[in-house]
Amino acid sequence: MFEKVGIVGAGQMGNGIAQVVAGKNIQVVLADVSSEALEKALATISKSCDRLIKKEKISNADKESLLSKISCSTDMKDLADCDFVVEAATENVDLKLKIFSSLDKICKKEAILCSNTSSISITKIAASTGRPEQVCGMHFMNPVPLMKLVEGIKGLQTSSEVFAKTKSFAEHLGKVFVEANDMPGFVVNRILMPMINEAIYTLHEGIGSVEDIDAAMKLGTNQPMGPLTLADFIGLDTCLAIMEVLHEGLGDTKYRPCPLLVKYVEAGWLGRKSGRGFYNYES
Repeated sequence: MFEKVGIVGAGQMGNGIAQVVAGKNIQVVLADVSSEALEKALATISKSCDRLIKKEKISNADKESLLSKISCSTDMKDLADCDFVVEAATENVDLKLKIFSSLDKICKKEAILCSNTSSISITKIAASTGRPEQVCGMHFMNPVPLMKLVEGIKGLQTSSEVFAKTKSFAEHLGKVFVEANDMPGFVVNRILMPMINEAIYTLHEGIGSVEDIDAAMKLGTNQPMGPLTLADFIGLDTCLAIMEVLHEGLGDTKYRPCPLLVKYVEAGWLGRKSGRGFYNYES
């Protein structure tokens, strides 16, 4: 298995991936342009470990060992000797293409480069590098330490050997690996995001209140949380970005983002991370 894994992006997904990988006794280099984001990531991982200690799933010694495996950097050049790199940056195609172009120049030639993108074409991302056969999608679910699924996406150029190694790595991390074709949204978000978008339309058209829409879906379809609560948890900017990828990539009006979703993002009401979304978290 890989001895050293790089992770680009110390946000919600990146720190969760770092925790899971380090928990398997693998060295992790967590890179982000923001030193503040890196400090916050380590604090988040520490708190996550504390919750696991409280549940008696790990020990204090396990936590110390895990944290010792994670080093942080604001310079992507520190990923140069990593065997495997996972990009977990913002869901923005131009940003991801720029990151992969840089990783291609920085990382050793045998390194596998993966994206945690939830909707963007792996084929397009791979084409921004000089090693497209060594690029694939590895889409973790949020929160990473708790969710069992990883979607594996093979780009048009991805080699079968690289994809098999990625699957083996995901399974080594204790995840269930499902293969999805490289189409907008893959499997999970092709189904989930239109449902969330329709819930927002239901609110936009005055069919139900935020609370009633969520209660109806929780109690009527046995979902653990309502779609508007889930949207706030994911981030409304991320939901909008995925809907835009679906709408542009598939050209079907059924994927048109709800105007209310657009307005919330314009207002900076992004959900939990901003303190306000469909619910108010500031109190």
